[in-house]
Amino acid sequence: MTVMALQSLISALGEEINDPEEEMFLLFSQDLPSQNLGFVDAKATNLDITISGRDLNIIQSPGLLSSNRTEGTTGAVVWKITPLFAEWIALEENVLFQSSVLDRQSTVLELGCGISGIVAIASSPRVGKYVATDQEYVFKWLKPNIQDNAPKPKNFDKVKQRGRIPDSNLMSDNILIMALDWELSSTSDLPKMIGDSGDNDHGINAVIACDCIYNEALVEPMVRTCAEICQLPNASSPGKATVCIIAQQLRSDLVFGAWLFAFHKIFRVWRVPDDLLIEGLREGSGFVIHVGILREKHT
Repeated sequence: MTVMALQSLISALGEEINDPEEEMFLLFSQDLPSQNLGFVDAKATNLDITISGRDLNIIQSPGLLSSNRTEGTTGAVVWKITPLFAEWIALEENVLFQSSVLDRQSTVLELGCGISGIVAIASSPRVGKYVATDQEYVFKWLKPNIQDNAPKPKNFDKVKQRGRIPDSNLMSDNILIMALDWELSSTSDLPKMIGDSGDNDHGINAVIACDCIYNEALVEPMVRTCAEICQLPNASSPGKATVCIIAQQLRSDLVFGAWLFAFHKIFRVWRVPDDLLIEGLREGSGFVIHVGILREKHT
């Protein structure tokens, strides 16, 4: 991302958030609709979802959601914000593409992608490479969801034969899945693992997290992981920056506040204004999208 693109994005986003407490008040003083926990359908094993005019059939695992798995189960089903965010991020007029922060050469990495792969499927035609990450337990469902729903150009077999990326992790011509545990995994090897081995100086252009912040214990490792990715080679070099796009359902003010205060310490933060969003994500929807750029003292 060039300096000009970054300035264009900042100009479009408007007023920067300087007071996290004020931002919390503004958001949680709204008359928020009841979304329950925020599942699309916690009981269905198959969901038919249309994103950007494309019909997707997504498999999910209600049984896993209700299990006692200690490492977490929230990625086992689709959450309401995910299809809305996917619809928004894939728009041609999306501010990230209009400002040239993202383009068809960009590499995007998603944290906590869950079983559906919906954001990856929707975004992949607009970018150069999309890396969907989560804990390995979601891969049983994530792999078939991407393979069955993502577009596959005619040269897909040639892409798989390039040799740098394991065939088992390449789901389409430009969607790669990878295990990444915020508390246990190292981010230092990410450029090599995703195939940026010297011939690609773009680095990771954007980090996406869609409805990943539901537990206060996850805030610190999640924010730290975002910061580490933004400090990787090529991401933090002069004239370049990695943008973090964080989408959330407004549930607990305590959890949201813990995230915002922690994120704001390390990142400059903007809330995406209504005029840049689709109707289902605007004020009063119960959903919100923030954009973060690492503060200079952390680069």
